[in-house]
Amino acid sequence: MENNEQKAILEVQEVPKFSQWLTLSLQHLFAMFGATVLVPMLVGLSPGVALISSGLGTIAYLFITKGQIPAYLGSSFAFIAPIIAAKSLGGAEAAMLGTFLAGLVYGLVALFIWKMGLKWLMHLLPPVVVGPIIIVIGLGLAGTAIEMATYQNPGAPPAELIYSTKHLLVALATLAITIISTMFLRGFFGLIPILIGIAGGYAIAVIAGLVDFTSVIAAPFFEIPDFVIPFVTYTPSFSWEVVFIMVPVALVTLAEHTGDQMVLSKVVGRNFLEKPGLHRSILGDGIATVIASLIGGPPNTTYGENIGVLAITRVYSVFVIGGAAVLAICFGFIGKITALIGTIPSAVMGGVSILLFGIIASSGLRMLIDQQVDFGKKRNLIISSVILVIGVGGAFIQVSDQMQISGMALAAIIGVILNLVLPGRDKVEGKNMFGDQSDHAA
Repeated sequence: MENNEQKAILEVQEVPKFSQWLTLSLQHLFAMFGATVLVPMLVGLSPGVALISSGLGTIAYLFITKGQIPAYLGSSFAFIAPIIAAKSLGGAEAAMLGTFLAGLVYGLVALFIWKMGLKWLMHLLPPVVVGPIIIVIGLGLAGTAIEMATYQNPGAPPAELIYSTKHLLVALATLAITIISTMFLRGFFGLIPILIGIAGGYAIAVIAGLVDFTSVIAAPFFEIPDFVIPFVTYTPSFSWEVVFIMVPVALVTLAEHTGDQMVLSKVVGRNFLEKPGLHRSILGDGIATVIASLIGGPPNTTYGENIGVLAITRVYSVFVIGGAAVLAICFGFIGKITALIGTIPSAVMGGVSILLFGIIASSGLRMLIDQQVDFGKKRNLIISSVILVIGVGGAFIQVSDQMQISGMALAAIIGVILNLVLPGRDKVEGKNMFGDQSDHAA
């Protein structure tokens, strides 16, 4: 393992104390909740089903990765436009077909990596490429965090966004509470700064009049969400249009998945691409997406918010992640709790996300420093500069009416090409990318 400056509080396969387990898992649940339920709300699927599918998918992921990768899976934003397009062709049933097929693509790619090994991938992704990509992952989410913190209606078209000073002040107060909790609290409270920040921000939001409890009062204590199950609620029918709308997006999200695994590897200090292997994590992501398609949930993916929680708390236990997954499943059936969590204002989550996403970007900077990437070399300077501007600037290639390659995926592709064609490339062994990984060799 990497000799991290700060030692892990709970290692990957360490079981937390029972008295702490619930609270630590709740912290992860709250960190991902807003984004996970926002996707189905935007595309017209059931938020309750999305919670359940994220929990089931995360548990499946943990099993497939042999309990070695502390990653939580939630609703994927990359599939929002394709799901809407697929629903316009054949309703939620068509979207589930596309989701199922996207999950199968993950499985095929996992099989290819399993057969071909990982060395070729490390040859394509040396630190000078990986570091800036990780920075792009964090900074690419920065606009989302600021939009949540600044506007009354985040997610609306730019022309319809409504600025709110009150929302911004609540977000900044939430951020301040989270920072103070992270820096100064010790003991058990030092492990849950995100949860404390959300709770403190929520209290301020209530006082500021940003919380409406109408939905909580109206919600039943127990409810069965609107599952969409093949051969039970509908009879599946194949459509090539849906295939061409949704399946290509899986190729883009695979690049994002690989980037997330790199961030996780850097944060935890283990090379997860080697052990348990990128093929296992991709297969886990694919199985989670297939599970979602069988019950009516959106495609799943690893979550930057939860990676940020790991980086801040240094609690890497997969048992904590598994606990959050079980809670998500339970909450999907408890109407009151789901409605209560749903009342958390976007400003509160935006304030927390400012810190979480920033830490992801900082992890990329740390990789460049730890690997002693020499920016005195024009080659390294060019590669990192192009990746950062393309990724953060929002460049994209429009492949079709329903698909585009943008953000991190495009930046990664161009970074890899530059690394291959520019002269003066250093030979970098993949196992050294995240430090000395000899004790984690596959």
